[in-house]
Amino acid sequence: MSKASDACKKILLEESVDSLSSIDYEINGEVHSLTFEYIIDTYMKASDESQLVFLAALQKAVKAKDMGIDKFFEGMGQLLLMTHLSDKIEV
Repeated sequence: MSKASDACKKILLEESVDSLSSIDYEINGEVHSLTFEYIIDTYMKASDESQLVFLAALQKAVKAKDMGIDKFFEGMGQLLLMTHLSDKIEV
């Protein structure tokens, strides 16, 4: 576990957010669920710099009460799914 990952999960704990909370996305009639923990773990596979960017963005989402943690993870999950789908598209 990286320090950034630990820090992200600590933020969720401090904000009383269950890391196993999930967000459902409908893609082509199929529902895909991603947990907050999965989203964090996936982004933590990136470079150290990218991990720190993710952590900084999460910290800003917590401070910006209008955006909130749920919206943050909804957006980050969408990015993961779009990346995954674009990898599957053959040109």
